[in-house]
Amino acid sequence: MELLLLEPVFKQMIWGGSRLKDDFGYDIPGDNTGECWAISAHPHGDCTIKNTEYKGKTLSWLWENHRELFGNVQGDRFPLLIKIIDAKADLSIQVHPDDAYAAEHENGSLGKMECWYILDAKEGGTIVIGHNAKNHEEVEEMIRGKRWKEFIREIPVKKGDFFQINPGCVHAIKGGTLILETQQNSDITYRVYDYDRLQDGKPRALHVQQSIDVIKAPFEPAVAEHEKLDVEGAEAEKLVSCPCYTVCKATVNGTAEFDWNQPFVDISVLDGEGSFDGTPVKKGTHLIVPACYGKMKAEGKNLMMIYSYITEK
Repeated sequence: MELLLLEPVFKQMIWGGSRLKDDFGYDIPGDNTGECWAISAHPHGDCTIKNTEYKGKTLSWLWENHRELFGNVQGDRFPLLIKIIDAKADLSIQVHPDDAYAAEHENGSLGKMECWYILDAKEGGTIVIGHNAKNHEEVEEMIRGKRWKEFIREIPVKKGDFFQINPGCVHAIKGGTLILETQQNSDITYRVYDYDRLQDGKPRALHVQQSIDVIKAPFEPAVAEHEKLDVEGAEAEKLVSCPCYTVCKATVNGTAEFDWNQPFVDISVLDGEGSFDGTPVKKGTHLIVPACYGKMKAEGKNLMMIYSYITEK
């Protein structure tokens, strides 16, 4: 049983930059590259396997044809999607639906629950999380009246912060922020407001009615856990555990041993370098630990990783 290394998929965006090349050394398609789909089996970005007998196969093919590698868990699609997002400019103000709304209105898609680990943020930077409307009627009044300053809730952000974003939560990444996003395997986003920007001479489409339908009011922030984990040789903590995923952070200086006992584990190396059971890894390496892999020895210096797995129902 070997670790499954993945080849990321890159997306150019109106708000993207070049940090995926500058900070991670990726070969990006242009200097407006906003997203690295690092572990993904979505039709809009399907990663290929870089090693093992499955080299060159897509992650969705592996999920379909070798479910034993994922503990034979149920589901018609790989459940998670891991991205690095480089916001050179502000992203649109947006919101995601839950599974029920997406299934009904978006051709059977999953909804989108997500969380952000802040890899970097500019001095004095902010992020949009939530809104200031007292109830759902006021949400509609503020959106239709374009009362954005009143409506939008901005909070300070710094490197190392973590946010859980449930469906129905208004949110936006602001310029100068670099994040790792762990989310449900969905690409459904409703744009509430886009600062009246033009793309190819036209404003980007908004999804006003869908946004009003799904925004939860009043806003209630989701709480991250930051629970210390007992991993010998590593400084580790659980960041959040929700119905869709559990996300943890670990830093290794020396040697550590991980024994997850999960159907599979997604790992993104976000700083430092080292090895997992002799396989070289460095900042920007993404991989999956398959089912029944057993214990994994991590060695490295300042080797920081975010790892995630599906939460047991």
